[in-house]
Amino acid sequence: MQGTVDGFSYGAVTPVAAYLMACLGGALGLRCIVRSLYNNEQAWKPGWLALGAASIGCGIWTMHFIAMIGFQVEETRVRYEVGLTVLSLVVAIVVVGIGVFIVGVRGADRGTLAVAGVVTGLGIAAMHYLGMAAIQMNGRIEYAPGPVALSVVIAVGAATAALWAAVSLRGLLASLGASLVMGVAVSGMHYTGMSAISVHLHGASGGASSGDSPMSLLLPMLIGPVIFLVLAGAIVMVDPLLVTGDGDRDRPASRQGAAVGNADNSAPRAGSPLEDEPDPERRSQEQYEAPRSGYEW
Repeated sequence: MQGTVDGFSYGAVTPVAAYLMACLGGALGLRCIVRSLYNNEQAWKPGWLALGAASIGCGIWTMHFIAMIGFQVEETRVRYEVGLTVLSLVVAIVVVGIGVFIVGVRGADRGTLAVAGVVTGLGIAAMHYLGMAAIQMNGRIEYAPGPVALSVVIAVGAATAALWAAVSLRGLLASLGASLVMGVAVSGMHYTGMSAISVHLHGASGGASSGDSPMSLLLPMLIGPVIFLVLAGAIVMVDPLLVTGDGDRDRPASRQGAAVGNADNSAPRAGSPLEDEPDPERRSQEQYEAPRSGYEW
């Protein structure tokens, strides 16, 4: 018997809320990756990358399960197995972290972005389908291959675009715009994957199923990632380099010092570019006076 699937049982509330959470996680993650690319405070770079990966992973996971609150099958109760639900969150953070660290450590050339985008996109897709595997009901879920493949392609494309934006776009507004696009892509990946499913019931009755109901399991579990995203947002907002912009991000530290001088207005250090470079007027004067040294007047 074919089950009647409804992915929008709460109307537009769940998809809109899910989209906003994806945007929030993406925005925080992109800003943290941008912060890790500054030349100063290199000791903090792994911390910023880890915070960015956790923000993106939590945002995507939260987006998925907020959207899943609106998922139901009319003929049977839908419940969730706790272990797989938690595992999907861990997979999201760890695999996204691998992709983020690849870009943060190795740079942003095309090959690196391609590898990191594939890894991160596969992690997003794995999180989605692990979360779907956690569903317990009086029936089985089957997937149409076409939409599943398309959802994986969207996930890889979204991940690659997000990583490119993190290392290429400057400024707070640019990152916010990229996060809005990322939210569209992640939401599109989710609902493309959901369009692939069909439910075949084991019997005519709703039947008992193991696991916890969506409200009793998902709402308490969502509290932790949401609190984490709020705290990550607070960390990002109090960092002045992330709030005011990244205008000097790509300028090497040594050239910055040469351009603006020392912070205490002292003379340049020995061996610095300012000291090694002769003064043009002094050089021309020496060249002019050199021939005169051999004449007697």
